[in-house]
Amino acid sequence: MATDGEELRTEVDEEDSEGGPVKTFLEHLEDLRWVLIKSLSALGVAILFCLLAGNLVVSVLMRPLTRAKAVYSKEVQHITLFFHTNRLASFHLRPEDQRAFPISTNPRVVVQLTPVTNDASQGTWLLGLKLDTNASTLEMADRLNIPIVNLSPAGGFIVAFKVAIYAGLVLAAPFIIYFLAAFVFPALRMREKKYVYGGMVWGLGLFMLGVCFCYFVLMPIALTASVQYSEWLGFSAPQWRAEDYISFVSKFMLGMGVGFELPVVILILAKLGIVNYAILSKARRYVIVINFILGAVLTTPEVITQVLMAIPLQILYEITVWIVWWQERQEKKRQALEEQQETS
Repeated sequence: MATDGEELRTEVDEEDSEGGPVKTFLEHLEDLRWVLIKSLSALGVAILFCLLAGNLVVSVLMRPLTRAKAVYSKEVQHITLFFHTNRLASFHLRPEDQRAFPISTNPRVVVQLTPVTNDASQGTWLLGLKLDTNASTLEMADRLNIPIVNLSPAGGFIVAFKVAIYAGLVLAAPFIIYFLAAFVFPALRMREKKYVYGGMVWGLGLFMLGVCFCYFVLMPIALTASVQYSEWLGFSAPQWRAEDYISFVSKFMLGMGVGFELPVVILILAKLGIVNYAILSKARRYVIVINFILGAVLTTPEVITQVLMAIPLQILYEITVWIVWWQERQEKKRQALEEQQETS
């Protein structure tokens, strides 16, 4: 009959035991070659699929622009001209222009271009201007009106390929992670495998949370801020290149998704004893700089979008540091309780 010490020793041996057969160096190289082949194959299939569904992916990436709000100055009157539901143009009237054209006293005005009379026998159509107070039209006028255009014959192909690469990476990522895990896991101990399994589950959830947070919350704000920053510098933003827009949106979302993985990495390292609360608290100043560098690399190089990306990442880091502190505190309490039980 096994004693308590033998049972504890058996559990410790199982926790520290390694899995998988012992292989030679050449056999490991062969396994690595197949991992690369399968990963590249999964990536190629995902890219091909996204090329065929390029119009659907582009429509998804265009939604943040349609949801971004325009910010109007109170010093001028803003007039938006519509023809039914088609937005034709926007005009800014200074106070002296408002006196010359007293359309309305409201700072934001929506005007519809509508037929006034119709002389069908003469083939003559007369159009007039009519104030529109419809709530749906006012909402459309409040959105950014930035056309996305291609400026070269090959621009459409370049955009489609970029979209396929970014979306293909997201689609193929679970398969690539699975292939890498199957290669690495046999060399890990059972205790390390538990941490990695938990990290993969939480990592996937945090990655999707980061992408969704960027897509639904940060992206419309960043696009509006980009237009306002250009106007503050004295530049207008009548249209954007499709290639630049797709790259910006894709890198911003992927960057936020990867950035949201930071808590998982830190907690796994803390569980393995590589980092602790003291190290993490001292590294805070460096993490702030790294977050702003990530914002500069993964977004546009202007300050507003860098701040919009750096702030959530820093908040996540601070939450993770306090989680590590709480875990260390619980571990110290557990050890103190065990020592008290042994002495008693």
